[in-house]
Amino acid sequence: MRQAKTAILAAAASLAAMLAAPAPAASAFPSKPVRIIAPSSAGGILDLTSRLVGEKLSQQLGSPVVVENMAGGGGIIGMQGMLNAAPDGHTLVMGSLGPNAANYSLYSKLPYQMSDFAPVIGVISMPSVLVVNPKLPVKDLASLQSYAKSKNGDIAMAISTMGASSHLIGEVLKGELGISAINVVYKGAAPAITDLVGGQVDFMVDNMITAKPMIEAGRLRAIAVFSKERSPLMPDVPTVTELGYPQLTGGTWLGLFVSAKTPPDRVERLNAELNKVLADPGVRDALVKQGGNPVGGSSAEFDQFVRAETERWRKVIQAAGIKVE
Repeated sequence: MRQAKTAILAAAASLAAMLAAPAPAASAFPSKPVRIIAPSSAGGILDLTSRLVGEKLSQQLGSPVVVENMAGGGGIIGMQGMLNAAPDGHTLVMGSLGPNAANYSLYSKLPYQMSDFAPVIGVISMPSVLVVNPKLPVKDLASLQSYAKSKNGDIAMAISTMGASSHLIGEVLKGELGISAINVVYKGAAPAITDLVGGQVDFMVDNMITAKPMIEAGRLRAIAVFSKERSPLMPDVPTVTELGYPQLTGGTWLGLFVSAKTPPDRVERLNAELNKVLADPGVRDALVKQGGNPVGGSSAEFDQFVRAETERWRKVIQAAGIKVE
């Protein structure tokens, strides 16, 4: 009897100790350097934005944030790089319209699908600009339309990357103006702009930050900005809305994604810290100087936006018959 009583007391003491002990702490996050994959070469808009955001995020998290460039495949290689990493929130990818919306309709065989990603936050939206060689008799959309028709489609539109926002907006533009043009595809904006300046091609839709130096130097002529309101970067250039084509508003956007297998609490933490980053006056000013508008907001809002963009460009791609193999 005494032994049984002793055993009961020992068990009770053990249970009391367990109840009094603090619950195990959740694993610290981040527990190692955070990595942002920029699916582009160094110096591009994806790279520059990743480094700008990463530097401030490092301060917010109190942990190193490194940017790794994974260029190639129209962003596909960078997407795969993130998905091949451990789904623990320590690896993000700077996504954009091409790989995270348009690619689902452009490619018949894509090594990932939308459900593989968890949207974290929208970072920046950037209206595109229509530029032409200044030697052409084209100064607005109406004169581009009449010039193209006078040439019976024998004009060339430069495309920096197949399936990029500049390509897709260019296709919508041709459709709305009722014109045809030869598509000349390049491996990036730089060689496309070089040929446009040299007169090998006639017009191009491009990101404002890329085209701005050549416009200011008088080597390209800006015809219209694809937005509702004029851009502070190009206040003298009219918008497509002003010119009677509000349906042409559009541009590129960038946002951060993680693996869909990432714990939800880590996605929430990243979203909260990144909202603080995007609210920082220095970061906002730098993004505006790149020709964009800081976004922010919840991960759910970004998810809805990406889905809407995917559907919008699916219709454009199907109507234009664009496919990439």
